[in-house]
Amino acid sequence: MTGRPRTIWLVAGEDSGDQLGAKLMRALREAAPDVVFGGVGGEAMAEAGFASLFPLDDVAVMGYLPVLARARTLLRRIRETVSAAVDARPDVLVIIDSPGFTHAVARRVRKVAPGIPIIDYVSPSVWAWRPWRAKGMRPFIDHVLALLPFEPDAHLRLGGPPCTYVGHPLIERLPELRPTASEQRRRESVPYSLVLLPGSRRSEIERLMPVFGAALARVAEGLAVEAVLPAVTRHRALIERLSAEWTVPVRIVTGEAPKYAAFREARAALAASGTVTLELALAGVPMVVAYKVSRAEEFIARRLIQVPSIVLPNLILAENAMPEFVQADCTPERLAGAVRSLLAGGAGRDAQLAALARIDGLMRLAANDTPSRAAARIVLRAAKRHASDPRA
Repeated sequence: MTGRPRTIWLVAGEDSGDQLGAKLMRALREAAPDVVFGGVGGEAMAEAGFASLFPLDDVAVMGYLPVLARARTLLRRIRETVSAAVDARPDVLVIIDSPGFTHAVARRVRKVAPGIPIIDYVSPSVWAWRPWRAKGMRPFIDHVLALLPFEPDAHLRLGGPPCTYVGHPLIERLPELRPTASEQRRRESVPYSLVLLPGSRRSEIERLMPVFGAALARVAEGLAVEAVLPAVTRHRALIERLSAEWTVPVRIVTGEAPKYAAFREARAALAASGTVTLELALAGVPMVVAYKVSRAEEFIARRLIQVPSIVLPNLILAENAMPEFVQADCTPERLAGAVRSLLAGGAGRDAQLAALARIDGLMRLAANDTPSRAAARIVLRAAKRHASDPRA
């Protein structure tokens, strides 16, 4: 297999994986200009020069009912991906997130072509729920590229595959998240600037918007609060309709640039649990975190979730520095009290700021390194070993 360009197959299953795949492609080309790609991807990977086997929308399905409705298409696309990967005999197969689709591909490729190295870019949340999945990955995953710094220890503890922290893609966006000197002065001089983030899914928004609106009304009693709500574009109409019932006006913005601008000027945040809490942490915004699910989901979660917090920064810090109010605790009174404390300042705010200042050190990579470059190095090492193997 020597003497030919390295062939790397990438298989993404949804838009977030497509974005990671495109960045990885650029980093791989930077290190190995003659690399050849194949596999499954979306628009971002296509813009980087990738030809997908089929449209990503065919497999970008979430939720039990949508998956069941598309089962035939999904199974057909899994078979096509496996067949094409085995025929191509790449030097390495990189599956990117979306374990429902990508792990199904990886298992079948390993069974038919056991010599192809398989790397999983983005660890499933084995540290949070269904921990037995970590050990179950060993037969078909050779290496996991983790986005969160505590994940390698989790895989080691749970008997998972070798795992390396390569960094979260948000690290590459620190200049957009961090306030300038003038923005920092505004953050301190407008003491009641508050950013509200009720989630990105319709179900989250519908459950949290009424609670957030009532909490905001209590926070604003006697305070001149400036409230900004960054909305997911596809849900803006829903958010506008629900916020029209609020007694305190809120400025709604869409798009990442206005969202990050709001973060840079916010003195505090009230946010739904999710990746946005990590964005806020890297922006240095003290936060109160809330979440509500249906009773059925709560019943399942209580039996499966095995972490002391649902807030990513808390898990990275290994302490519950950011207060979280879940289910019955997610009330306007409790949220308002915690938010007012952060806006006013004092020991609670100072403690959060000190904790947030430690996030950088825990997530930092080597100087001038990026997550995509760190991931590319591991992928290319695996490809080189495979290409030099006389049995390959």
